[in-house]
Amino acid sequence: MKKLCLLGLFVSLASPTVLAATTPAPLENKDAFVNNLMKQMTLDEKIGQLRLISIGPEMPREMIRKEIAAGNIGGTFNSITRAENRPMQDAAMRSRLKIPMFFAYDVIHGHRTIFPIPIALASSWDMDAIGLSGRIAAKEAAADSLDITFAPMVDVSRDPRWGRTSEGFGEDTYLVSRIAGVMVKAFQGAGANTADSIMASVKHFALYGAVEGGRDYNVVDMSPVKMYQDYLPPYRAAIDAGAGGVMVALNSINGVPATADTWLMNDLLRTEWGFKGLAVSDHGAIFELIKHGVARDGREAAKLAIKAGIHMSMNDTLYGKELPGLLKAGEIQQGDIDNAVRAVLGAKYDMGLFNDPYLRIGKAEDDPVDTYAESRLHRAEARDVARRSLVLLKNQGETLPLNKTAKIALVGPLAKAPIDMMGSWAAAGRPAQSVTLFDGMTRALGDQSTLIYARGANITGDKKVLDYLNFLNFDAPEVVDDPRSAQVLIDEAVNAAKGADVIVAAVGESRGMSHESSSRTDLNIPASQRDLIKALKATGRPLVLVLMNGRPLSILEENAQADAILETWFSGTEGGNAIADVLFGDYNPSGKLPITFPRSVGQIPTYYNHLSIGRPFTPGKPGNYTSQYFDDTTGPLFPFGFGLSYTQFSLTDMALSSTTLNKTGKLDASVMLTNTGKRDGEAVVQLYIQDVTGSMIRPVKELKNFQKIMLKAGEQKVVHFTITEDDLKFFNAQLKYAAEPGKFNVQIGLDSQDVTQQSFELL
Repeated sequence: MKKLCLLGLFVSLASPTVLAATTPAPLENKDAFVNNLMKQMTLDEKIGQLRLISIGPEMPREMIRKEIAAGNIGGTFNSITRAENRPMQDAAMRSRLKIPMFFAYDVIHGHRTIFPIPIALASSWDMDAIGLSGRIAAKEAAADSLDITFAPMVDVSRDPRWGRTSEGFGEDTYLVSRIAGVMVKAFQGAGANTADSIMASVKHFALYGAVEGGRDYNVVDMSPVKMYQDYLPPYRAAIDAGAGGVMVALNSINGVPATADTWLMNDLLRTEWGFKGLAVSDHGAIFELIKHGVARDGREAAKLAIKAGIHMSMNDTLYGKELPGLLKAGEIQQGDIDNAVRAVLGAKYDMGLFNDPYLRIGKAEDDPVDTYAESRLHRAEARDVARRSLVLLKNQGETLPLNKTAKIALVGPLAKAPIDMMGSWAAAGRPAQSVTLFDGMTRALGDQSTLIYARGANITGDKKVLDYLNFLNFDAPEVVDDPRSAQVLIDEAVNAAKGADVIVAAVGESRGMSHESSSRTDLNIPASQRDLIKALKATGRPLVLVLMNGRPLSILEENAQADAILETWFSGTEGGNAIADVLFGDYNPSGKLPITFPRSVGQIPTYYNHLSIGRPFTPGKPGNYTSQYFDDTTGPLFPFGFGLSYTQFSLTDMALSSTTLNKTGKLDASVMLTNTGKRDGEAVVQLYIQDVTGSMIRPVKELKNFQKIMLKAGEQKVVHFTITEDDLKFFNAQLKYAAEPGKFNVQIGLDSQDVTQQSFELL
């Protein structure tokens, strides 16, 4: 039997199912190379490329290597070291056609160095800092042999009951879209084919952040206008930035599961948007089409998914089992399979794996001696990004910054919580390498003062919640209670507080409370911690709350009790040091909320850019027959874009360069920003626009631009924004994207509510 070697691809000329190659296709020509390779593949080898297998107990490593060598697996996820992945790539190089594997992982907000969770990154409003976090994550992941990440997650979220609010960048279409593009470019660097970059696979396509009731995996029922205007743009921004992949959402959209939605995957994503990359199902999503009720059995589920354009089946056996029979029966076409295979091979080409299958795996002799070595972390960068993400929500009487000579009582179940500091989806981060708040404050104080510590409370006193949080942690419980009674813990904390000048209470959620499938009906801080806060308030000592959480919380009562509140989210490996930097004034906080804080869960949804209505509530006027809740104050506790500083800023002298704008022209909006305080600091100047009268109802305002600016104490700067017709366009009832002539209000402020306004006319 003769064999032909084609760029390392050995083809059996005796096989009736394989077409012999004629001339080698040049590696420099992607389409020719992929097409030539596909001509040599059997049906089984093609279907094998569509399988994305999870490393885990359901398929032991030895079995995986055998399957790879047989050409039956296209990629794996959850193996995260060179030593793990090299044997699998070796197995691929033993396969008949030597098609390389790719290795995937959820690198969401850092790989080994864990940066703040995405909602916290968005709170920085600092595109350079966000990009730095993504670039370092890519470098660390690539150095560990990973080729692709299922990130960024750009689902717009306006319901904080949803646990995955922590993974996204907030409620605003414009801000999330800006960050989506930044993260894609950071992950992919100079190109997804470079050794220090990984391919971005944006998720979850689409509308996953709008699940009904904030319940994970639920349905989405949404008008096309709202879809196009508010929820789709971030995915489009990621794709326009060059994202090589898309992970498809688990939810249904207007009655059709995304995994079977030909309109979503083909008409919109590929035809309208021109996406030519890799589409991957979410975990087990093809099989779940049966449970959704759109597929009778696995055969129909596989048919629906492949026809919808789902290229790879993540941790799902149905493609392997069902596609051959479907093809033979004529229920699918060879082109359906070939299109999927072409996308998989194209992604591997774009990752540089055909040029060098070991591009990121490297040589065994170059493997790190210690995978978890300190030298592999980027602590300085993580600390800097983390402190940029912190949001000062309250600072009554300049309680903060703290004096390093003061006696400080540090209490709360999150003061010494290294695993919670990392937040959800902490990739390869290790809790032992996290800096807790206790660690950070202790280091900051040095020998100037003593930190008095008491736990004060457990995360929750609800055993049902505790059992849930520990359910998926097979090795050891993630949330460990102090066995003493709640009253004993509180008494100890009160005694510590009485011996201190000021109290710092680290309270909020454990990381598992803001995670996939961790939806909540109650956004309050757990009762055990609320009892602690009440007892601390009763001591009369100044009380500083350090919030750790993955979603906006209902802190109406706590806001009244506390003298200062610092929102820290889950701030990553260097979180403790970063928080201490801000608490002691070594860093001036500049973060702004990327999502509204409601007064209570009953206000949800509450977001700043809601549509205009006929009977709006007007503060200061009677609420009868207006859109309001009569039993509470109408409006958020903390609005979108809000955040304080240790200095003060003012905006004056707002001006527009013209009161009219032509469709091809430009308009300059300017304002004088002044640091009126005594400290240097950064301000985020935010530009909002309102379309006053349109062919359909328009939002009361929409974020259209922002600038983060550093000013020295007493310094002034004129801030300019350019407005063009593109800033005024929207999707009308016919889904036409256009601007309509008429009046527009321009608002500039330091948050979405406190703004100054002027108007112009679009001609």
